[in-house]
Amino acid sequence: MNQTESMPAIMIISEDALEYAGLLSELAAEGVAINCARTGQEATAAYRGQAILLGEPDLIAGVLHAMPTVEWVQSTWAGVTPLMSAARRDFVLTVVKDTFGPQMAEYVLAYLLARELDIFERLEQQKARQWHDEFSGILQGKRLGIMGTGSIGRHIAAVAGAFGMSVSGLSRRGRAVEGFERVFMPGSLDAFLQQLDYLVAVLPDTPATDRMLDARAFKAMPRHCYFINIGRGNLVDEAALADALARGELAGAVLDVFSEEPLPQDSPLWTAPGLLLTGHVAARSWPEDIAKIFIDNYWRHQRGDALRYSVDFEQGY
Repeated sequence: MNQTESMPAIMIISEDALEYAGLLSELAAEGVAINCARTGQEATAAYRGQAILLGEPDLIAGVLHAMPTVEWVQSTWAGVTPLMSAARRDFVLTVVKDTFGPQMAEYVLAYLLARELDIFERLEQQKARQWHDEFSGILQGKRLGIMGTGSIGRHIAAVAGAFGMSVSGLSRRGRAVEGFERVFMPGSLDAFLQQLDYLVAVLPDTPATDRMLDARAFKAMPRHCYFINIGRGNLVDEAALADALARGELAGAVLDVFSEEPLPQDSPLWTAPGLLLTGHVAARSWPEDIAKIFIDNYWRHQRGDALRYSVDFEQGY
């Protein structure tokens, strides 16, 4: 068998498939066959028994049942919820990590600073031609809780620590993590929430995280606590959050993720007081970064080494 015959073919299933193909020129130069599909229909038509898929989980989930020889799927997203509910689990699933931390830390920091500096309030006062001469707050000494101590949570913790914030975390195992003064387990959720000035959530979508932040949790937070969710929408009982904001049980919130996206027009979140919405834009999947991860994993696959960022189907991440 020559080298070309021994190099497993790849199918890219993504709206950006052609861009990804261009970024995989290193593999193509080695004789790797690369097929591109921008839709599930195109993927089904182009499928010729490829064992390796690179692409968007929602597109792949719709066609995986028709691709029995697939052994490895590299997601272009950090989250893989569509594939977790697929009937098949007889393949290795890898995700994107260590690329979203800087982007998400910038997003979080922007809203933390906007709150401390009264940016939105000052803008409203300016529109009303009113002189707003109250001094701003500072992040130093404020208490930040981060739900999720993985790569994204650690990056946010490092940036917050540089501003002099006190950072605690919450994770499934409660293990000590650099950058966090203390890490709580889910069983101690109330204790984790009770002393916070800010709460940031970056948890994955798993059965264990479903509606973890419910009416009881919001009541456990100090009334001055400000909440930011950039993880997954399943974490939040959205009706309970809207009610908590209306009751003044927390100071405000920023949501980038929702249980249903786009957010339905009849959702109470649109008009909840003190709530800012963004449309799942806290971090973008840059093909250049993802291609580097995939190429590294492809050579690992060829050598028989463990792939980076593999998902445990039982844990959901």
